[in-house]
Order: sequence, then C-alpha cells, then structure tokens
Amino acid sequence: MDFQKFQNIKCVCNESVNFELIDEIECDWGIHVVISCPKCQELFSIDNSCPAFHDVLDLEQNNFDLFSDKEKFDYTSNSHPN
Repeated sequence: MDFQKFQNIKCVCNESVNFELIDEIECDWGIHVVISCPKCQELFSIDNSCPAFHDVLDLEQNNFDLFSDKEKFDYTSNSHPN
C-alpha cells in the first residue's frame, strides 16, 4: 500500500494525524511494514493482516473510501493465521 494515503487521516483514537512509517518490524510469522500513530502509538500492519498488530482496515471506520476493493482483497488474502 502507498504510505502517502496515511497522511492527514483519522486514527482509531479519533485524532487526525500523519502516520509514521516503520519499515521493518518482526512478528512470529515474518517481517512487516507498519505505520504508527504519533498520538496513541498504535501500530498497524500495512503489508498484510497480522494478529500482532492492528488491522489497517480498521482505519476505514473513520476514513471512508480509504482503500479500494482490490487493496482490501490483496491485504486480507496474504493474512497470517489468527
């Protein structure tokens, strides 16, 4: 996913923020690209869904049409087991 789409959007903490990018962070299944909210410090995996981090699709609750149907499909189709 394009990191630029995570600038000046509303986080799950209801604050409008510019998310910070963390290029590599490890979970039990591999390495991820994540974004971090500078206000609440929550981490969201942007490469695929992982139970170790928040689901980036949660951001769509406050930001309608943030993701295309293809982006949602690609993100969830490569998910780690829950």
